[in-house]
Amino acid sequence: MSDTFSIDVIISGHHDDVIEKVTEALKVEGFGILTTIDVKATLKKKIDVDFRPYTILGACNPGLAHQALNARADVGLMLPCNVTVEENGDGTCTVRFIDPAKMMGFASLGDDPALADIGSQAAGKIARAAKALA
Repeated sequence: MSDTFSIDVIISGHHDDVIEKVTEALKVEGFGILTTIDVKATLKKKIDVDFRPYTILGACNPGLAHQALNARADVGLMLPCNVTVEENGDGTCTVRFIDPAKMMGFASLGDDPALADIGSQAAGKIARAAKALA
């Protein structure tokens, strides 16, 4: 089994423009962005350090989230699906999508066939969103 738990894509563009592209690619697959964490601004404000542009997006597909929460309430600890957008300093950004199939395999979650199926469905949608950006 691979240690990789993300689907990574490197794309050209400015950080803010890449966030818009990621948001649109996810929207096509039924995901909305619930949270946006500007890590650079947060680290500057909280501990006065400079950091590269880095944003964490909390993506949610409401239908799949509803199914997962009905299957097992504590799966909410694994939601939403995080996506990071990190500026590389060379005109590109690295976008990392969590692999929901790997998330649903965590500890005893992997013993639930319903969660495995939901994770697989979500992973397919995220993989298509990532591919659309590549």
